[in-house]
Amino acid sequence: MSKLDLEWLSVFDRVYETRSVSRAAEHLGIAQATASIALNKLRAHFDDKLFTRTPSGMQPTARASEILPSIRKVLELLEQTQSERIAFDPQASARVFRVGMTDIRQVVMLPLLVNRLKQIAPAVRIEAETISSDSPRLMEEGRLELAIGYMPQLEAGFFQRTLLDEGFVCLVSERHPRIRQRIDKRAFLAESHILVTMSGTGPSIVERTLAALKIKPGIGLRVPSFLGVSRIVAETELLVVVPRSLGEAFAESEKLRVLESPIAFPPYSVRLHWHERQHADPGNVWLRQLVAQMFARDERLPATASGKRAAGAR
Repeated sequence: MSKLDLEWLSVFDRVYETRSVSRAAEHLGIAQATASIALNKLRAHFDDKLFTRTPSGMQPTARASEILPSIRKVLELLEQTQSERIAFDPQASARVFRVGMTDIRQVVMLPLLVNRLKQIAPAVRIEAETISSDSPRLMEEGRLELAIGYMPQLEAGFFQRTLLDEGFVCLVSERHPRIRQRIDKRAFLAESHILVTMSGTGPSIVERTLAALKIKPGIGLRVPSFLGVSRIVAETELLVVVPRSLGEAFAESEKLRVLESPIAFPPYSVRLHWHERQHADPGNVWLRQLVAQMFARDERLPATASGKRAAGAR
């Protein structure tokens, strides 16, 4: 039996995760041919195909699933021992960071972050995915390195840092026939609303506040995310309540009015979240610091373990 090369184990882990040799190579910053060679050597070592090519990607064999926990345990131990010794060089790194974001942060923060990375870390890339009910598990497993947004469901084992407190505004078309420069409660209730209901995140702050106040505006449209809302509002007479930063961003690209809400919706804290397994990783530390420098309203707020609140957090 041939000796195992540690790089082969990383290739195995990434192919298992991505179901793709090319994407595994991209994640690891190696050539696809190198990843293919490593996979072939692993097949010879374990005397098993390990992965079979299908229309939906490289599917693991039973033997691959059997050895996965042991391989990941070895890789995790190596990561823990090396993370404190290896400095992260953003100018030289080609690392791909997997970051969970709410759709709001994808609109408001992601373009700015991508442009900043191009300036100071030209080969570093972000793979963004929408935060969902699966995000905590993915962070625990190391498959999601950071999350930015509103995640009140996190439990022990996570760290967080408050970036800013976000309030709400109303958004209407500039051509709205009844609403001009302000909106009162009567007009708010008279108009048809867009309700954003994101799967897996529970009732929104807006929904909970309206229910608590026993206010029932007419719902003219339900959508699963904020991403298409700006165009819909600009082309209809519908009204929507959105976080202020999102409303201001939408108004830069569409003919919209951003109005103060007549309903006092409570603000919420936008936070940076990460799991304890990534806490000491130099690359993760660097990216967290960069996000805080770019977006935190008060950079002095410390990181806290889940269940505790940083000073100034809601």
